[in-house]
Amino acid sequence: MTLVSRILGFVRDVVLANLFGSSAGADAFFVAFKIPNFLRRLFGEGAFSQAFVPVLSETKSVQGEGAVKELVNHVTGVFGLILFVVTLIGVIAAPLIIMAFAPGFIDEPDKFDLAVQMLRITFPYLFFISLVALAGGILNTYGHFTVPALTPVFLNLSLIGAAILLAPRMAQPVVALAWGVFIGGVIQLMFQLPALWRIKHLPVPIPKWRDPGVTKIFKLMLPALFGVSVAQINLLLDTLLASFLVTGSISWLYFSDRLMEFPIGILGVAVGTVILPRLSKDHALTEPQAFSDTLSWALKLIFVLGMPAFVMLIMLAGPMLSTLFQYGAFSTDDVVKAAMSLQAYSLGLFGFLAVKVLAPGYYARQDTKTPVRVGIIAMAANMIFNLILIWPLQHVGLAMATAGAALLNATLLWQGLRSEGVIQPGAGWMKFFIQISLAALTMAFFLIWQTPDLAIWHQWSVSDRVLRLAWLLVVGAVIYLAMLWLSGMRQKDF
Repeated sequence: MTLVSRILGFVRDVVLANLFGSSAGADAFFVAFKIPNFLRRLFGEGAFSQAFVPVLSETKSVQGEGAVKELVNHVTGVFGLILFVVTLIGVIAAPLIIMAFAPGFIDEPDKFDLAVQMLRITFPYLFFISLVALAGGILNTYGHFTVPALTPVFLNLSLIGAAILLAPRMAQPVVALAWGVFIGGVIQLMFQLPALWRIKHLPVPIPKWRDPGVTKIFKLMLPALFGVSVAQINLLLDTLLASFLVTGSISWLYFSDRLMEFPIGILGVAVGTVILPRLSKDHALTEPQAFSDTLSWALKLIFVLGMPAFVMLIMLAGPMLSTLFQYGAFSTDDVVKAAMSLQAYSLGLFGFLAVKVLAPGYYARQDTKTPVRVGIIAMAANMIFNLILIWPLQHVGLAMATAGAALLNATLLWQGLRSEGVIQPGAGWMKFFIQISLAALTMAFFLIWQTPDLAIWHQWSVSDRVLRLAWLLVVGAVIYLAMLWLSGMRQKDF
């Protein structure tokens, strides 16, 4: 279901690139969308989910269904009230927020006013989507992953519909995208409710601040607000600095980040989402070996599937961006510039993936402080890298700095789990890395041999680009898997 959602996300971005390109209006929208989206990852998928699911799993395992129902009702009441207040403040203070997160817009009044207008429309998305994350946490705890994973499809459909149907009817067409975000948030929340009703846990919001479970969740959530979303904070800092660069820089970073999000979403987010309830249960039942085995399995999975994604993102950055986005307002120069930042982001792919898997190893044990300490170090490193690299490399330097910070973040999280004895990798890892490295090199040689120069790619028709890209991706993947099999890797190894 995550794969379906990500593919539809590409369709959405093809439509946006075709209609709006890397214009000033597109830059303004991406800022207006990124701010509530960033807060959503803090309040919703990020800190809240990582604090909520372990406590809910513990309550379910130890106290039973009655206690779960009470906890869900009380958390929904308190969390919903907080979200409403934050959303109201965000709408009122939209000009100040744009000044803070995109100060480069201040010298361009039209661009600044447009960003403020759209932020006021998109900010309520935070309220709806954070409640979606709460609903998803309940469903995941009960082993229901399909509905939460499919839910993002509706945001993509809403944005596509707004771009095609609503934009032509508006004085400022790009504002239609902001309304698409708002409508998408409402639909996503509505889609969760029947699934919650079927498992008899449709919340009745009752704000009870002194509920021990609520207190515990928010106590765990406060440090996690920072720690779990370091990558997103780094991306937001990229946007802030990019607002001082030439027009188009924010859009180039957005479209390259979108391609990066594809493997991160399918592998990192999906695997991290699936293992968190399992890890929480293992911890609650005091089963350290099972806990370690689950983490080791998840790491092997992201490495074996992340390796071909890494090679393809590096070697096919230009062809992929050209095939997906080079239509209408998205120019050849946009493809070249976005490809450069995509290759830079790709250097940190394994860092991004590993953080999604390693962080639950802390949150499942209700340790939210260690990821915060690691996150502070990673974010400080990102800012230093940014300041060093932005002047010589412009937007590419920002992407490279984010990649470096992600690798540092993952390394420190791994070292922490190892030093505490939480994860014990066991034998066979050296052989495993040799196997995937040889398979990746073989695939890389094939891609070098079969990929034409980007200048030639630009001249092809849409169908020629799609067919050649599909050929490279499919045959490259087959070669990779065949080499893994020839090297002795089998399904039982996982």
